[in-house]
Amino acid sequence: MEGGRPRLRLAQNQTGNLSRLRNAVCRVSSEPAQRASGSFRARGSGFRTEMVRLQKFLADAGVASRRTGEKIILAGRVEVNGQVARVLGTKIDPEHDRVCVEGTPVKSRRKLYIALNKPRGYICSRNDPGQRRAVGDLLPREWSNLYPVGRLDYESEGLIFLTNDGEFCLRLAHPRYGIRKKYLATVKGRVELRTLSQLTRGVVHEGEKLKAEKARLLSANNSHSVVELELAEGKYREVRRLFESQGLSVSNLRRTQIGRIKLGELRPGRWRTLTEPEIKTLLSDSGRSSRAISDEH
Repeated sequence: MEGGRPRLRLAQNQTGNLSRLRNAVCRVSSEPAQRASGSFRARGSGFRTEMVRLQKFLADAGVASRRTGEKIILAGRVEVNGQVARVLGTKIDPEHDRVCVEGTPVKSRRKLYIALNKPRGYICSRNDPGQRRAVGDLLPREWSNLYPVGRLDYESEGLIFLTNDGEFCLRLAHPRYGIRKKYLATVKGRVELRTLSQLTRGVVHEGEKLKAEKARLLSANNSHSVVELELAEGKYREVRRLFESQGLSVSNLRRTQIGRIKLGELRPGRWRTLTEPEIKTLLSDSGRSSRAISDEH
């Protein structure tokens, strides 16, 4: 005992992997327990990073969903700095506290947010069993846990985000949050202004309602036209289907902006990390602050 409190110790020589940890969810107890609040801090840490709830830490590390993480905690299968943590709502310092599930250490995953200019001829996936080129092939091998936010079809190019933050992905990709995206479409033939007016009013294509929030004609001649569109939902192949509904075909499509983040001078196949202000801007555009997302549940 130190100062009347149990001495904290770190688990040593523990090995394992996520498969072993995930297997724990099949053996959790259903005994009732009350919610309460508490916190841990590793001994000897010189400073404190942002505290997060234990079940969120487990979810971010890929061990289990938050609800399943709660069951594991209630079953007494989670230790923080050598102490069993049974209290839901317990907060930890992910940089300094030692978390184990059934004796297996759980490592904090640093969250990454990448902006990439997807070239044509790549699928929006980490890899492809069919041996097609995937956007994951353009990133360092150690970032194999990143996944695309939303989609951009095989023949299209332009701005996409990749991340290992599931909640960030949800906030940006789900239509209900209304993150707007801009596209430059090269369309075969001449596009009339009345056509763009129809696209902003909404059309039905193959039984589905499609709509552009904005549409602007940048140039037009008898061979092709260039149109800038802004969409709020991003349904499957929505830009191409909008023009198909009017008997037109898109020959080239590039996404130029997501929220307030622009593609800029990023060349095809190249990537960069999003800055903290950019991340906060995107979260703000989705109608929720970054702090609320990082600390919920």
